[in-house]
Amino acid sequence: MTKIMKSKLTKTVLTLSLTAAALISNITNAQNSSRDTITAVGSSTVYPFSTVVAERFGKNTEFKTPKIESTGTGGGMKLFCSSNAINTPDLSNASRRMQKSEFDMCTKNGVTSITEVLIGYDGIVVANSNTAKLMNISLKEIFLALAKEVPAKDGSEKLVTNPYKLWSDINPALPANKIEVLGPPPTSGTRDAFAELVLEGGCNQFSWIKAMKKQDKSKYKEICHSVREDHTYIEAGENDNLIVQKLTANPKAFGIFGFSFLDQNSDTLQGAVINGQGPSFEAISDGSYAVSRPLYFYVKNAHVGKVPGILEFLTEYTSETAMGEEGYLTDKGLIPLGEEKLTSIRKNVLSLTPLVLTE
Repeated sequence: MTKIMKSKLTKTVLTLSLTAAALISNITNAQNSSRDTITAVGSSTVYPFSTVVAERFGKNTEFKTPKIESTGTGGGMKLFCSSNAINTPDLSNASRRMQKSEFDMCTKNGVTSITEVLIGYDGIVVANSNTAKLMNISLKEIFLALAKEVPAKDGSEKLVTNPYKLWSDINPALPANKIEVLGPPPTSGTRDAFAELVLEGGCNQFSWIKAMKKQDKSKYKEICHSVREDHTYIEAGENDNLIVQKLTANPKAFGIFGFSFLDQNSDTLQGAVINGQGPSFEAISDGSYAVSRPLYFYVKNAHVGKVPGILEFLTEYTSETAMGEEGYLTDKGLIPLGEEKLTSIRKNVLSLTPLVLTE
């Protein structure tokens, strides 16, 4: 064989080797950049609902069961909004509406098309062991028990570091027990909703503080949303089951979580009467219970068509069978939207209508 022929043969082999290596690399990259399982993160309150839908979806369709993780609403939003990359979550559960700052974070990171799904309603409860006396309390009293700073006892328009140690220090009709409340951390949507609906609701009972909202909104929010840091309010993480265990062990303590979770643990827990009304499915539905909130999840539209089953999962989740007034999610404690509202939501969701959030 001549030197010229040997040279050509060597070049041909080298070219084929490089081509094969490139092909293998492309296949490997394709495998690494795709997946066949829907992933969702976010709210511990919405977690049980999404998990039930995911299990049914995996059982009744050809798609794999979606992977649902409980990271807290805020933590879920950070993961969801980090990128459009295929290794980021497809959905994010939320026990409050997406905040403008989170929407802006998504936009900044290229997540520019998001569909919002309102799934129903829930109530915020202050619960304790059902072996203890049922608490009957007002929003104002809850604020005085848990706020970092409260109005002075002398009635003057000034704030002092929270001095209350016992519930009876606030109102003699309340138990003479140490104030001890286990609640979610700042990353939780339940914590956000508790601050906005419960603490702020009680804070507004003081007219001079309420007036600050127009004068100095940041100061107003600092007063009405800040929780005391002297171990009276104890951050118990995102694990609601752990709170149940602690409340069972200490009947004098209280816990804060969604009504749906209370409903699932009614054999061991009871919800306090707030402003004269206890938490119930009917009271949250008709608005007579003082502390209710909407529940959501968010969809990353860029992943639809890339991760198999997302549209089919949305169809199942927003179906009458799941979210309807007699749907299986009501058995888990979800307060349904009503037929007309559900029809409107389903139409927007299945058309992947992008969210527009201006404030």
